[in-house]
Amino acid sequence: MGLADLAKCVVTGAAGYTGRYIARLLLERGARVRTLTGRPHRPGPFGDRVEAHPFNFDDPEALARSLEGAEVLFNTYWVRFARGDLTHERAVRNTEVMLRCARSAGVRRVVHVSITNASADSPLPYFRGKALVERAVRGSGLSYAILRPALIFGPEDILINNIAWLLRRFPVHPIPGDGGYGIQPVFVEDLAALAVRAAGEDDDLEIDAVGPEAPGYEDLVRLIARAVGSRSRLVRVPRWMAMAGARLVGAMVRDVALTRDEMEGLTAGLLVSRSGAEPPCPTRLSDWLCGAAGYLGRRWESEVERHYA
Repeated sequence: MGLADLAKCVVTGAAGYTGRYIARLLLERGARVRTLTGRPHRPGPFGDRVEAHPFNFDDPEALARSLEGAEVLFNTYWVRFARGDLTHERAVRNTEVMLRCARSAGVRRVVHVSITNASADSPLPYFRGKALVERAVRGSGLSYAILRPALIFGPEDILINNIAWLLRRFPVHPIPGDGGYGIQPVFVEDLAALAVRAAGEDDDLEIDAVGPEAPGYEDLVRLIARAVGSRSRLVRVPRWMAMAGARLVGAMVRDVALTRDEMEGLTAGLLVSRSGAEPPCPTRLSDWLCGAAGYLGRRWESEVERHYA
């Protein structure tokens, strides 16, 4: 299957972050795009160019109808943290339903966005759940590509933007532990381009979708601080103290600033590719920060407001 065959595609969360860039690129290439979303009546960024359908995980027949006629399913569906009855375990079951519906609807290929170093043995529900979804993708009977980004940066990014927000406003910025653990960010447009290219392949693929730079976390924060002109002092603190500070910030902005899984995964070095392969995505975060400095961190980007308001 080549790129010319991508006439009809379904993108989960085309009004969200990664899904928006995938949908935009597909539209630019002349594809017809549908989206599956938890809020189908909310106005999206593409107007009537993208047809919106609800996820309908509890109604597989309706979900399968939403997928009929599509060549490729681009799956970005996941939950950053548990909220109410929407847990990581529930998100795994929901994705399994969607994959079964995709196969019954005649979808030929799924391009799934996972995370670096997902493991079914992980004690962290986020990383364990991601691994279970990867397993479901492999066993779905569909042709597939699994892309594993670490941190995705771009104009609508949450983590880097909110680090910049903190650096702009507080005289001290905590660094959990020794700050030497790496992080290998990928530009959202590069990830979208890789996803679309992978959709045009026939072979099953598993790719660590990372960029060319992998600074230590403290070095990453220093890069952001220099970009936004912050004089905030970086102070190394125990992880429990950094988590306590994150909870305090979260209460202040009515959001979840950082989860335990994110803290544990970050400090364990899980946000760096261990594949040894050449990074497939070319954009350097340090270069991007120069152009983004004017707007980065001007406002807090709320996960709760974006997905649950």
